[in-house]
Formats: sequence, C-alpha cells, structure tokens
Amino acid sequence: MYQSDITQFLTQLKQQKPQLEDQQRKGRALLWDKQPVDLDERERQQASRVKQTSYVYYQNF
Repeated sequence: MYQSDITQFLTQLKQQKPQLEDQQRKGRALLWDKQPVDLDERERQQASRVKQTSYVYYQNF
C-alpha cells in the first residue's frame, strides 16, 4: 500500500515520540478550549463598560 513521504514521516515521528499527541492536546486546550460563558457575568461586564468616544485621539476638555 502506498504511503506518501509526509505520512511516513508522521508515522515515524509518532513512533519516536509517543507523548507528542498528548502534548498537542494540552497545547490546544491551553490556547483554544475555553470555559463556558456565564451569561450573568457577561451581562454585568457589558453594563459596567465605559462607552468610548467617537474619536478617541481627541478629547475636548
């Protein structure tokens, strides 16, 4: 059965480093997997936000 060079490389890499997939999952969880959003907390944060002026670099005091 034919396997491309990339498939052979990945198979060999996984055999050499069996912990690689676990490290990838931990990295993904760290950067991408988020905790569920608490809707009450989100509403409170949005209500306490100060509205930004239309042109932020000029402030007429």
